[in-house]
Amino acid sequence: MKSNKGYALPKKNLLLLAVGFVIILVGFALMIGGGAEGTEFNPEIFSAQRVTVGPMIALFGFVFEIFAILWVPEEKEGLVVADEDTIDDKEEEGLTIKF
Repeated sequence: MKSNKGYALPKKNLLLLAVGFVIILVGFALMIGGGAEGTEFNPEIFSAQRVTVGPMIALFGFVFEIFAILWVPEEKEGLVVADEDTIDDKEEEGLTIKF
């Protein structure tokens, strides 16, 4: 197995975490604004952007973060073999083993 230089997650997972964080920030940015000035009521606080779209995008970002943490990238090289008997069996079957 490759060394990750002390990081708990591989580089692809960290990149996905950054993308998820940006999605969450976009969702919260869509919920900003529409405050009242003085004592009068501002109906803009109940716009679809602030009440529906922003929270849905933020929720998607949180779900994406969970996916980014749990996703395991495929290893393209190497094969972990437990014992030498397994190697001999594979060679007899005509399969190639890359290390």
